[in-house]
Amino acid sequence: MLRTFISGSLAFAIAAAVLQPVTAFALTDAEKSDIETVVRDYLIRNPEVLLEALDSLEKKRAVEDQAAVKGAIASARDTLFASPVGTVLGNPEGDVTVVEFFDYNCGYCKRALADMEQLISADPKLRFVLKEIPVLGEDSAAATRVSLALRHVAPERYGEFHAKLLAHKGVANEDSALQVVEDMGVPEGAVRDAMTLPAVEAAIAEGAQLAGLLKINGTPSYVVADELVPGAIGGEGLAAKVANVRACASATC
Repeated sequence: MLRTFISGSLAFAIAAAVLQPVTAFALTDAEKSDIETVVRDYLIRNPEVLLEALDSLEKKRAVEDQAAVKGAIASARDTLFASPVGTVLGNPEGDVTVVEFFDYNCGYCKRALADMEQLISADPKLRFVLKEIPVLGEDSAAATRVSLALRHVAPERYGEFHAKLLAHKGVANEDSALQVVEDMGVPEGAVRDAMTLPAVEAAIAEGAQLAGLLKINGTPSYVVADELVPGAIGGEGLAAKVANVRACASATC
């Protein structure tokens, strides 16, 4: 339906484009009508022209969107690839950084945890940065506040907490997140106190701002070098992107 609508709009645009350069000659209404009829008849006899034009338009827009995202990544690079001391997963001095945007209640994020762990284990030069964007409701937002508070209290244990909460079978919320804190032996009172810190809300706001800038509309989403990689593309897919960065300084060579 959408493609049909676009095709109709494209036909109108083609007719308008044909007429535009000749309107300077003050065509009569009858002459304009004749030209429109010729264009319409041609497109009816050759409908593949519309499909070719539509495909060309879609490719052009995809290139423009990709260029816009690359520009957004470049403009936010310092914030995007940064992480508080002690909370980088993998090698803090790694030569390639993968940024993952995630939500603790995202099923795909839960499955993608194994991809991250395997990549870090197999690649000692890989640096992983996690950005929390609780897009799946208040339970996710509450779990994120606990997570970021834990990151403040015990930054060196953030990766452990992250893995344990993502592995949780039920809904991730404040109660389940605090249960993980307790199971880890981290002082729950200190984490509760930290949940109200301005730094926690600032981190949530920063994640949301970055997601908006990059037009991220789902989790997990990754940023590898100059490229936004939407969706759980698996360990092999991410490893290929990392290899490309090392080969040509871009996620796609």
